[in-house]
Amino acid sequence: MAVPKGKVSRQRRDKRRSSTWKLTAPALVKCPNCGAFVMPHRVCKACGKYNGRQVLTVEEE
Repeated sequence: MAVPKGKVSRQRRDKRRSSTWKLTAPALVKCPNCGAFVMPHRVCKACGKYNGRQVLTVEEE
């Protein structure tokens, strides 16, 4: 069986684990109808359209 030769310090252990947990920013695209930034393949919350169709009714202020 594989057995560690020596104790791995907390600093070395955490340094090894740090690079795998980096988050990436979500991709954003402009809505072709109103120009608001929206995540891809989601309904635009500003105008309520998705794929050229009206999906949500948005109340104006």
